[in-house]
Amino acid sequence: MYGKTIELFLLNGNADSLITAELSNWNGKAIKIPRTEVESCEREDIKGIGVYFLISQEEDGTNSVYIGEAENIKDRLIQHLRDFKSGKEEYYWNTALLFLGRDLNKALIRYLENRFVEIAKECQRYKILTKNTFKNTIIKESHVASMEEFIDNVKILANTLGYKVLLPTPKPNEKTEYLYCKGKDSNAKGFISQGGFTVVKNSIIASTITESMKKHSYFNLRNSLLSEGIINNNQFERDYEFKSPSAASSVVLGKSSNGNTDWKTSKGKMLRDI
Repeated sequence: MYGKTIELFLLNGNADSLITAELSNWNGKAIKIPRTEVESCEREDIKGIGVYFLISQEEDGTNSVYIGEAENIKDRLIQHLRDFKSGKEEYYWNTALLFLGRDLNKALIRYLENRFVEIAKECQRYKILTKNTFKNTIIKESHVASMEEFIDNVKILANTLGYKVLLPTPKPNEKTEYLYCKGKDSNAKGFISQGGFTVVKNSIIASTITESMKKHSYFNLRNSLLSEGIINNNQFERDYEFKSPSAASSVVLGKSSNGNTDWKTSKGKMLRDI
């Protein structure tokens, strides 16, 4: 792996407003734009050809994304806004990530859209709102290689801008120290990861929850994990990364929990002491 140079430009001097991101030795560009600025934005580059990610972030910590392609991205974003106002589109996205390239064409962006949907589904970090893609787009072998490099660069920029939609769930290695969280009928295993805390597949959560838990945002998070099938029959169906150890232990125990003390090593050492 080699170091990367990324140039971020805050056009309005505000990280919550329009941002462009460019990677050294790459002719593509990333643009992050809030929903509220789309209609008024007159920049020519957002009218270019490329792929886009519409990000929805909920208060309970769950995320969803719509991935699309367009020959004029601004026009397509405006259509999304109109569809929401007319009731054709139910989800409310907060931010759009645009990835444009000078050498793209319709066939290439269809290929990219399909690949990004596939990758996002494999990563399982976001609920995917895209229903259909062009799965059988035929492009030249040399173009496939070029687009896969484009995809690698988009992964870097999306993650740099704070969106892990294309980042795989963390995996343990030979040096990973596991921690355990146990309750009356719960028994979970996990480890510290870069994005927070990862609970591993087959971990068991409590079958009941406390009344105080129902007033906490972790209650909504737990329900989202159940509705999405990440937890089934009180058991994790796959590894899942929480944003904090306390979020993980609260879901596991079914009550408000301090993950720094409730996650322990096999020898009983608390997380806060590691």
